[in-house]
Amino acid sequence: MAEPLSFRRKLALSINRKLQEDAIAQHRLRQLFWECTLRCNLSCRHCGSDCRITSGVPDMPMQDFARVLDSIARSENPHEVMINVTGGEPLMRSDLEQCGRMMYDKGFPWGMVSNGFALTEKRYLGLLSSGLRAMTISLDGIGEVHEWMRGRESSFERAARAIKMVIESGEIEFDVVTCVNRRSFSQLGQIKEYLIGLGLKEWRLFTVFPVGRAAEDPELQLSREEFRALMDFIRDTRREGRIKASYGCEGFLGNYEGDVRDGFFICRAGISVGGILADGSISACPSIRADYHQGNIYQDDFMEVWNSRFQPYRDRSWTREKEPCASCRMWKFCRGGGMHLRDSGGKLLFCHLDRL
Repeated sequence: MAEPLSFRRKLALSINRKLQEDAIAQHRLRQLFWECTLRCNLSCRHCGSDCRITSGVPDMPMQDFARVLDSIARSENPHEVMINVTGGEPLMRSDLEQCGRMMYDKGFPWGMVSNGFALTEKRYLGLLSSGLRAMTISLDGIGEVHEWMRGRESSFERAARAIKMVIESGEIEFDVVTCVNRRSFSQLGQIKEYLIGLGLKEWRLFTVFPVGRAAEDPELQLSREEFRALMDFIRDTRREGRIKASYGCEGFLGNYEGDVRDGFFICRAGISVGGILADGSISACPSIRADYHQGNIYQDDFMEVWNSRFQPYRDRSWTREKEPCASCRMWKFCRGGGMHLRDSGGKLLFCHLDRL
C-alpha cells in the first residue's frame, strides 16, 4: 500500500491536478520532438529504439519535416514551440546544420539530445551558427561504467570532452542526463563531484524502463532499496545547492513529489508535447515505443491530428481498467503514469509508486 501523503503535499497535488486539467483542455503544443534519424554511432544497452550505425528506416528528409513546421506555424507562434532533435544520434546526419538553419529561419527555437561522441568543436560552432539554443548530453557513469552502458570504447572520453566544451562556451541552455543502473548507482557521488568540477549547473537523472534492449537486462533495473536511495540522493543534492539535480518526468513519486524535481508529476505527452518519428509517425514523447501513434505526416496534416486526435493521451481513464491503477488511491494525481511505461495492450510496465 502506498505511503499516505502529507497534508501539505496532498493540497499541492490537488492544485496541480486542476492545472493538469486546464492544460489537457487547452493542449497547446509547446515541445515537438523530431526523431531525425535511427542511425547511431553507439550500441547502448538500454536503447528503446534499437538503433544501429545503419538503419532499415532512412533519415527523414529535411523538406518533409519542414512541412510539419509550416503546419504548426499556421496555428501556433513558432517562437513558443521548442523543437527537440533526437534519434538515434542526430550528429549522424551530415546535414544537421542545414536542418537547424531551416528551423531557425522558420522562427522555431531548437535544441538536440546527443551522446556527444561525434561533437567536435567544428560541428559545435556550426550548430551554434545554425541557431542551436539548447543541448542535452548523456553521461551514464565514470570511465568504463559509462562505456559498459554505451557499448563503445572511448565513449566516456568523448562525452566528457563534449560536456566540457559546451559548458565552457556558455552559449546555450545545457544539461547532462544520467540513466542510473545498478553499476552507476554506486558512482552517484563520484559523478556528481565530477560534473560539479566541470562547472555543470543542471543534471537530470532517470532510471531505465524495461523496453527495447533493456527489457531482458536485470543489471539495468534498480532494486526497491536502490530506487528509494536514488530519490534521497536527488533530494539531498538539491538541498545542497551546488548543482541542480532533478529526477526525470517519468512517474508519480508520492511523498517525494516536489522534492526531487521542479513542479509535480504530469506526463505531458500528447498534452503539450508532440513527436515525429523517423518513419513519419505522429506520436508524442520519443520514449513511447508502443504503438500509440495518431497518424503519419505522409498522409495527415500534423496540426489537424494534434487538435482532433490524441484522445488516449488526454483522457487517461482507460488506464484504470488494469491493475495496479484500478485499485490505486493515487490515480487522480498520477493518471496512470508516463505513457512510455505502457505496452501496446495498455499494461503498465513500471510503477514508480509501487517501487517506492
